[in-house]
Amino acid sequence: MTIGVLALQGDFEKHEAILTRLGVASRQVRKPSDLDSVDALILPGGESTTIGKLMVRYGLDCAIQQRVAHGMPVYGTCAGMILMARAIVGSDQPRLGLMDIAVLRNAFGSQRESFEVDLPFEPFERPVRAIFIRAPIVVEVGAGVSVLSRLEDKVVAVQQGALLATAFHPELTDDARVHHYFLEQVK
Repeated sequence: MTIGVLALQGDFEKHEAILTRLGVASRQVRKPSDLDSVDALILPGGESTTIGKLMVRYGLDCAIQQRVAHGMPVYGTCAGMILMARAIVGSDQPRLGLMDIAVLRNAFGSQRESFEVDLPFEPFERPVRAIFIRAPIVVEVGAGVSVLSRLEDKVVAVQQGALLATAFHPELTDDARVHHYFLEQVK
């Protein structure tokens, strides 16, 4: 199994490090042909507007959408969640529209309002350590979307079939359970 990590901008190296710790091969994805040799894709945190524009410029948006239409699993963290959303409140920025969710960007404030918290995550008995950095929240969930985690009343992790998205950054912690959960979906 080889997991692609979108490497246009953002914290893609942290995802690669977790995959290496889990004994899984990874490949940086920068152009459509890079998708040919991966079984799944991770969309990292970063600046969603920049990543979206670069995806369009390089034709990755259409290539990713086509692969997902043929069953490729995708996991998005923070900006990755935004890019996967059907709708982004108050924004017409480029997105993939893979999940039937609407998101609100920067829902917790600026970078200075970043924080860490232990969160329940539905598949796990123990909470996960969640790092929120200018994080989005899900404000609308379609019929086929399962909510996996909430922070108080705010939806911060969702799944729709083989698509997984978290508003937080598990790749910045030592806890690899969320990535392992995603890999189980890939298998």
